[in-house]
Amino acid sequence: MFNIYDEVKGLKSIAITGHERPDGDCIGSCLALYLYLKKRMPEADVKVFLQKPSSAFNSIPAVDDIDSSFKSDIIFDAFIVLDSVPDRTGTMDIYSKAGKTINIDHHKSNAEGSSMVNYVVAGASSTAELIYDIIDKEFIDKDIATLIYMGIAHDTGVFRYSSTTPKTLKTVASLVEYGFDFSDLLDNTFFEKTYKQNRFQSRIVLDSKLYFDGKVIVGLADKELMEEFGATKEDFEGCVELLRITREAKVAVLIYYKNEETSKISFRSTSDDYDVSLISQHFGGGGHVRAAGCDVKASVLDAEKLAIDELAKIMK
Repeated sequence: MFNIYDEVKGLKSIAITGHERPDGDCIGSCLALYLYLKKRMPEADVKVFLQKPSSAFNSIPAVDDIDSSFKSDIIFDAFIVLDSVPDRTGTMDIYSKAGKTINIDHHKSNAEGSSMVNYVVAGASSTAELIYDIIDKEFIDKDIATLIYMGIAHDTGVFRYSSTTPKTLKTVASLVEYGFDFSDLLDNTFFEKTYKQNRFQSRIVLDSKLYFDGKVIVGLADKELMEEFGATKEDFEGCVELLRITREAKVAVLIYYKNEETSKISFRSTSDDYDVSLISQHFGGGGHVRAAGCDVKASVLDAEKLAIDELAKIMK
């Protein structure tokens, strides 16, 4: 069995990172591994490089230890990439100089791994569940348990997705025994929305469109709509899921303006019969069968047409 300590023991400096626009699994995985290594290897210099998480994560353990500068004078002995491939982390300048690189992931699109040492379990519920598997259990404490639980919960849609296995549920049951308030944790990081988010996302749903006899629902946010609400990427959290739970819809698509050249597309599907990772990969993105995303060099309306044209290949 792969054990992360076996890969880094004796090293003096270790960096950890995850993908850009980090979600709950990415953040939870990175911080849980960070706290574990700090506890397991108190003599080592351990850093976490991530884009600043949204305000929903302000109260989670160790969030203030995240370095969002993506700058370091250290040439790290090991660099660990979680929940991503290295070139989607924004840390390539630091990563490329490291003595040893390690990739831990659960995405099908990264099945072979992307570093010197790879531990990829495609189809696992989350990278956070993999972190639980590869650390020594005697070093888990309340904070580490909180972060692993959060990561698993976020990437399984709070245990609703098909990637949730009996093993996943046994894992979270063992984590709950550490006594953290999992209900409050999920309210703060997953369910709650600001008043602006509710109004903004309601507008996207109100103006959404149906395709393929209602099997696909598409929500759009162009530059004008974002300026009207003063919206940022943080205000889209949970929006694609809001579209996904529309009755009769099998696939939900959220497309929003990033800049004058680029739009972001997020895909969700309700069953493995609709593999949205294939669509995302076509545009250079990645993800899972039921949850994937990509950037496209197109306006929001043009990106919508591109997405619909590709979805036509998998809709039944």
